[in-house]
Amino acid sequence: MTLSVAEIIHLFETRATSQYGREAVSQLEHALQCAQLAEQAGETDATVVAALLHDLGHLIAAKKDDRADDKQQRDDLHQYMAIPFLRGLLPDAVLEPIRLHVDAKRYLCAAVPTYWASLSPASKRSLELQGGAYSDAELATFLAQPYAEEAVRLRRYDDLAKVPNATTPGLMHFQKKLEALATVG
Repeated sequence: MTLSVAEIIHLFETRATSQYGREAVSQLEHALQCAQLAEQAGETDATVVAALLHDLGHLIAAKKDDRADDKQQRDDLHQYMAIPFLRGLLPDAVLEPIRLHVDAKRYLCAAVPTYWASLSPASKRSLELQGGAYSDAELATFLAQPYAEEAVRLRRYDDLAKVPNATTPGLMHFQKKLEALATVG
């Protein structure tokens, strides 16, 4: 079932006000900061929307207790969870960076020596659950995928989008970009 733009906005309005894992921001604040960073960097609207929606899988799954992340023993695969709900609505230029943003973290940990140290404790913990840094062979495979470079840039915005009380445009600002890219609903 493909979500409509209105249903995506409703998810943000009703399920994104809770704390984002163990970070000091809500899921909505994180999404808005990530999209703003992409927009400020001059990214395409597709990449800005991918930045906004990259963690939508968390909202679809909506755990009742976000503190359960502390006890989580395996990855929740949130990067894949939203794709079936967005396919048919948004182009691959949005979907693929979302799908690849966790792999981009694994790539960056292997390719950039200082990257691991820059991660928040919560991101380090989730990386362990996601399989850790890539091997040399996995690095090449990742980079060969379409939209890998966009996913790496998205990952960088994701890492920076955890600032408490940051000022960002509202959800409606990014909704316009989402609506412009939507092919249905």
